Amino acid sequence: MKRILIPVSNHATLGTTDQANGTYAPELTHALQVFMEHGCTYDITSIKGGQAPLYGTDVDGDEINSRVLGNEEFQNRINNTIPASDINIDDYDAVFYPGGFGLLSDLASNETVARLSASHYEKGGILAAVCHGPAALLPITLSSGEKLLTTKSVTGFTREEEIDFGTINDIPFLLEESLARNAARYNKVQPWQELVIEDDRVITGQNPASAHAVAVAMIRLLSR
Repeated sequence: MKRILIPVSNHATLGTTDQANGTYAPELTHALQVFMEHGCTYDITSIKGGQAPLYGTDVDGDEINSRVLGNEEFQNRINNTIPASDINIDDYDAVFYPGGFGLLSDLASNETVARLSASHYEKGGILAAVCHGPAALLPITLSSGEKLLTTKSVTGFTREEEIDFGTINDIPFLLEESLARNAARYNKVQPWQELVIEDDRVITGQNPASAHAVAVAMIRLLSR
């Protein structure tokens, strides 16, 4: 049985605004649905531990989101996330970063979680992220001193999507620019279309529409 670690944000607002934020629920729930369908177990971690803020919990017509959010085990895990300092990364087969604007303010620069992911990757593990989740790949530095993204082709939430979503003026930084400057290659398609990029054992998805496909790609790698 494969075990997946899911780091989520403790930051409950959009940047320095008072707009409620955190982890975007559908990106987490749609991936979890795939993981559970394939018999995977999971743990949810955050930098501080404890209850993790979610938004997008009331998306109309999203039955998968509603069903997973109503799962008692999920509620226990999201309300009692494991502090990152308590995680033994060797217990996991993959790491999945769901998106949401919250992580731009914490996981995008946190060294504790970045070190866990670096260790996991160098031991043959899988790193995956969707939407704003790839921001958490930015601080990952390998034992060679090289940044993980230096040799990786990735995707993530685009400038156009920030404009469409009305967040371009409130985000702590523009993810597309940061990925373009730090990764070997940044890829995107038209706003809100599914895109998944796989480079070795790094899997990234552009936006919420890509969450399911990122999880499917992870399962495919885990099954090898």
